[in-house]
Amino acid sequence: MIKKFLMTPGPTQIPPQVSLAMARPIIHHRTAEYSELFDRVNDNLKYVYQTGNDIISFASSGTGAMESAVVNLCSPGDEVLVAACGKFGERWHDLAQAYGLIAEFHEYEYGEAVSPDDIARALADNPKIKAVFVTHSETSTGVVNDMKAIGAAVADSEAVLVSDSISGMGSAEIRTDGWMIDVVVAGSQKALMIPPGLAFVSVSGKAWALAEESKLPRFYFDWLKARKALGQAQPTTPFTPPVSLVVGLDAALSMIREEGLDNLFERHRVLGRATRAAIQSMGLELFSPDDDSSSSVTAVKVPEGIEDGQLRRLTRDKYGVQLAGGQGPVKGKIFRIGHCGYYNYSDIIVAVTALELALNELGHPVQLGSGVSAAEQVFGKEAV
Repeated sequence: MIKKFLMTPGPTQIPPQVSLAMARPIIHHRTAEYSELFDRVNDNLKYVYQTGNDIISFASSGTGAMESAVVNLCSPGDEVLVAACGKFGERWHDLAQAYGLIAEFHEYEYGEAVSPDDIARALADNPKIKAVFVTHSETSTGVVNDMKAIGAAVADSEAVLVSDSISGMGSAEIRTDGWMIDVVVAGSQKALMIPPGLAFVSVSGKAWALAEESKLPRFYFDWLKARKALGQAQPTTPFTPPVSLVVGLDAALSMIREEGLDNLFERHRVLGRATRAAIQSMGLELFSPDDDSSSSVTAVKVPEGIEDGQLRRLTRDKYGVQLAGGQGPVKGKIFRIGHCGYYNYSDIIVAVTALELALNELGHPVQLGSGVSAAEQVFGKEAV
């Protein structure tokens, strides 16, 4: 028998109470019962987002909400700035190109963070830029960009700041209003602890002003339709929502409320510290930064002489631990350990044990127990 542990940065493990909630008999989405549920979910999302802004929900992956930001904020031929330091930052550029926008593309090496100073200079040099698109937690590398500094760099300009926080929301700290971020995109299948299929976008007053005059085509992803439905006496969505996912989200957000945001962020920081300590004690090299920002995912360089696919197949098929591979130019060169959402010390210990055993079996010199011991040292001081 193999007991499976999902240690990817999305999808992530689902708490049993969330799974049980989603198994309840379905309710109709045009009823007072659903509106009460939806209203409560929106209030709790605002708590996690740390915002008073409207939050719109879509039945889509996070990419759908990213696309909604592009089509609701921009008009054909608009100039935008995209700052990318990984695969998901590049997705903003792909979307801008798909809709015929003129994108000033600031591309950083994988593993490097976006420079807030570069963004400030670009906005000063080109006041025509309407929107700045950046990734908060870059899932492909483990890098977390300094959204507070980027927010300050954009705030005094006419541009709106749009952040992809799909892997960061609920694990890597973000303060939507306090850091002056106009639009924040999130997804359900990471630290929000439910399956894929729901995406969210918060919209500031500055962003609403652009949405009211933008000219790009849209229908399903129209924020104005969503705002109208959200503002009804019985709040709802303009189109059919994934009701069971919303029920699951209600349960997951209740868990987050009970834990409290400060405890939530600290738990993820400790998980990151323990994972990094384990990796380094095993003699492996980190790809993601060795600091508390890497609280959602830890990226690790594949050791010389080891084939990435073989290593991850062994950890999965023999030891039951599913790790993620690299993407784009680092495919085959790194693997990733996800720890955003429903994770605690036991998950990290299991993942590190599987990695040690797999490396040992593949002939890589590793002292069995070294990584586990290092992780335990962290957890012994800062239990989660």
